[in-house]
Amino acid sequence: MSGQCSGITRQGTRCTRFAEGSNGLCWLHDPTRADDRRRAAGKAGRTKPNRELSDIKGRLEDLASDVLEGNVDRADAAVAGQLLNYVIRAVGMELKVREQLDLIERLEALEEANAAKKAGRSWGA
Repeated sequence: MSGQCSGITRQGTRCTRFAEGSNGLCWLHDPTRADDRRRAAGKAGRTKPNRELSDIKGRLEDLASDVLEGNVDRADAAVAGQLLNYVIRAVGMELKVREQLDLIERLEALEEANAAKKAGRSWGA
């Protein structure tokens, strides 16, 4: 069955996407695709720290150039460098937390799959 999704958006209107399965829902509204959506959101979330680190690296390079050219006082540059290092540490901690949450989620999924597999088995089978 294809056609318009029968899901309701957050604004309270009917979804305008195409339904993909026999349940009449699109990928965003299909409850059986919740794990896929969560994984996709997790991947999207992991790109932000990479961009932040790249931005900070650029700022540090600019700061170093300004110091070497004599455009910035060395003491001011040292303080700015320390502050940027604090940001780097915070981004690193954020990455570690996300990684741990991802590992926990994956472990729980494996444990659930293993439990379901064991429940379907009988002794000697």
